[in-house]
Amino acid sequence: MTYTPDAIRHVKLSTATLPLATPISDAKVFTGRQKPMTEVVFLFAEILTEQGVCGLGFSYSKRAGGPAQYAHAREVAGSMIGEDPNDIAKLYNKLLWAGASVGRSGVATQALAALDIALYDLKAKRAGLPLAKLLGAYRDSVRTYNTSGGFLNASIDEVKERATQSLAEGIGGIKIKVGLPDSAEDLRRVAAVREHIGHDVPLMVDANQQWDRATALRMGRKLEQFDLVWIEEPLDAYDAEGHAALALALDTPIATGEMLASVAEHERLIATRACDIIQPDAPRVGGITQFLRLATLADQAGLDLAPHFAMEIHLHLAAAYPREPWVEHFDWLDPLFNERLETRDGRMVVPDRPGLGVTFSDQARAWTTDSVEFGTR
Repeated sequence: MTYTPDAIRHVKLSTATLPLATPISDAKVFTGRQKPMTEVVFLFAEILTEQGVCGLGFSYSKRAGGPAQYAHAREVAGSMIGEDPNDIAKLYNKLLWAGASVGRSGVATQALAALDIALYDLKAKRAGLPLAKLLGAYRDSVRTYNTSGGFLNASIDEVKERATQSLAEGIGGIKIKVGLPDSAEDLRRVAAVREHIGHDVPLMVDANQQWDRATALRMGRKLEQFDLVWIEEPLDAYDAEGHAALALALDTPIATGEMLASVAEHERLIATRACDIIQPDAPRVGGITQFLRLATLADQAGLDLAPHFAMEIHLHLAAAYPREPWVEHFDWLDPLFNERLETRDGRMVVPDRPGLGVTFSDQARAWTTDSVEFGTR
């Protein structure tokens, strides 16, 4: 069998706003740094080839930045027309340098992430494989934990009720938010959830960067009694040295990385041994091309992996990580897709559908606020 060349003939970019049923608050709201989150803005990319294969990808922004991602993608996406969609690394470089004057991280690469992810979805569909299988999977399911039920806007009774529901739905672990100005209240909430779910259920906490070094160390020591899987983002995302000191001082593993927007920023975390569990986000670091670079570095350093958000993408990437990872379960994105990911026995199952295994729903189309197209259908 010989390779049949293909070419990108059409690219469609869309931006859509997903409204959240309830305003969401983590510690950043209670410390006055952010307002409650009421929506998530998405950048969707759809790439069609001459042979009729279509790839879907997305990036996102919470609170601010969505329009900037869309604007940047609009400026560079047209240069993909006529290119071979299988040359993903070449295309990523082309797009990166087309917009390099505004940098190679943050919004500039988050805009490229949707296109990069769409190319991987397309390549896996062309091969007739789930993306995890295309990448080289180590497993057909991944340990999963729920976050969307553990935010600080919910009462402790609501958090407990949602934890019960998540476990009944086959989700394996529960993460709740901490980082309140009243640390005693944090401890009361953690104690209540631990008692409710029992000591055999994996439990994680997330401070969303709201502690200083002294508070993080003090709270970390007090939290040891709850046998947590990890303490997430106890310090500012860029305080690699502080995270490294905590990782050395505490028995509970430290997890961080979700807010970093490039491989280069994660390299500092890895070099300083700033965490036990690294939490990259493919849409935030620039897509799957960059995520795979980062995952190789993390594995070489002996780090565990728990990617942030976007389980529709990260399930496949986690399944292809050499060490047993975790994937984060959020139900917020369910209305965007026609398919649902299966959870059972504490794990999320890699779908047998080609590519990412998801298609955009009519609701996602209805929430679209703008779109632009390049090439011809």
